[in-house]
Amino acid sequence: MSFVLLSVFIPTFFFVSITPGMCMTLAMTLGMTVGVKRALWMMLGELVGVAIVATLSAVGVAALLLSHPNIFLVLKYIGGAYLAFIGVQMWLSKGKMAIQVGDDVTQTAKFDLISQGFVTAIANPKGWAFFVALLPPFLDASQPLTNQLAALISIILILEFSCLLIYAAGGKTLKAILKHSGNVRLMNRISGSLMIGVGAWLALD
Repeated sequence: MSFVLLSVFIPTFFFVSITPGMCMTLAMTLGMTVGVKRALWMMLGELVGVAIVATLSAVGVAALLLSHPNIFLVLKYIGGAYLAFIGVQMWLSKGKMAIQVGDDVTQTAKFDLISQGFVTAIANPKGWAFFVALLPPFLDASQPLTNQLAALISIILILEFSCLLIYAAGGKTLKAILKHSGNVRLMNRISGSLMIGVGAWLALD
């Protein structure tokens, strides 16, 4: 892959990744509630989802899926309801993800965190449409597709992971600021509202 191509590809995908969206909002929320270290499990699920979406988009499967919106409706509604339910529990200071008095970090199951990230990445039709539109132009038909795709997706995942860390760290910082007030309920309501927002965004967008 040429330097000129990379000089365009990297800034383009970094700008898209760093822009506030569902996955970044989720990272910030989890940074606030479970901490950056445990939020890494959500990031793992999200990155696996992004890799799948990018790969299928490059080989044309996404075009077929986008032509059958009912598939996405089911994914969107189930995923959105799942995230919103967690958000409601957090808002009410209930559930495994809610911050409890005296807790520094909540102990949410790893599988729950992984599934949240994976569902958010896979069930987002804008993510599919984005990769369909932007990824193919960076592929050279005269070169082996597998090697190019592996290189581009690796770069995408590094950029995405970097941005997720930035947002999760921001959530952790926000939690530290709010803890000075001692208002745990306020922290739960803020993080719960963000999670509900991600769920609604996923289902209704």
